[in-house]
Amino acid sequence: MSNFAIAGWGTYRPLRVLHSSELDARHGHPRGWTEEQFGITSRHVAGPGETSSMMAAQAARRALEMAGWHESDFDAIIGGCGVMEQPIPSTAALVQDRLGLGRSGIPAFDVNQTCLSFIAALDVAGMGIATGRWRRVLVFAADIASCGLDENDPKIRSIFGDGAAALAIEACGDNARGIAGHSMATFGAHNRLAQLRAGGTKLRVQEGYDALVAGSHFEMDAFGIFKAAAKALPDVIGQALAAAGIGKQAIACIVCHQASAPGIKHVQKLFAPHEGRVVDIFAQHGNQIAASIPTCLAHALDEGLAGEGDHVLLLGTAAGISAGAMVLRL
Repeated sequence: MSNFAIAGWGTYRPLRVLHSSELDARHGHPRGWTEEQFGITSRHVAGPGETSSMMAAQAARRALEMAGWHESDFDAIIGGCGVMEQPIPSTAALVQDRLGLGRSGIPAFDVNQTCLSFIAALDVAGMGIATGRWRRVLVFAADIASCGLDENDPKIRSIFGDGAAALAIEACGDNARGIAGHSMATFGAHNRLAQLRAGGTKLRVQEGYDALVAGSHFEMDAFGIFKAAAKALPDVIGQALAAAGIGKQAIACIVCHQASAPGIKHVQKLFAPHEGRVVDIFAQHGNQIAASIPTCLAHALDEGLAGEGDHVLLLGTAAGISAGAMVLRL
């Protein structure tokens, strides 16, 4: 156990709402086609001023306010974004500055595992608390999928949304709270199933403008990812539950990555006959990359789907291909 409690949480959704009917009109489909095909009615899309760090800072302020933490009254800021705002410096450094803490010296850094980045960041935060290095940690995820989507590909464009979420966690004396079990697996042989090739050192300016534009569009083999993820999930779920010493029936709610409507249905099948415990907000949020899981967790906490003493399972897959599961005792 990492012996921490969730002191506060917060989310941010961009101001603009993009309805599926707008996409129908844009792509020449009959009204209702996008919703029928992908199970999504709307998603929020970031405007020019809504950067990843801006959204994350807004979510973080709400989490800090709920926690009652004063300015700089915490020990680390860990970012878990699927895609950074810019290659250098870290998004966490930008968020620290937006929070008015740019001269505080509070350690701020990013952890990346694409759609599982928030789980990875929360794991690092939990280990830091468990070792006594930190007492309070702010963990966030923010992603803007819309800026990397090919407008001519409705299959990919339809399912993604933008947003941010943050958790404020702190050490507690109850050794039954915190991370009760965790499992992560990566299968790099599938690395080409989901990729964004530009933005790092692979594609360089010398290769030309057209190459950079092409590499800036997210590429995904949806069926390949679903197949690989479906194969990997049962093992990580079983390992995380075993580490926690509980069975599926003991989980109050399953907070899964809102990857797609079929993906959520697959998770529901894995937890039958308790499929109603799988939190589903996909229709109004879409796939928010790494922000998906903490946004879903915040929804579950806001709606009272789980409370103090309950076990919650965080679950998802990511480019890589990776699969991860984490059991939290609230």
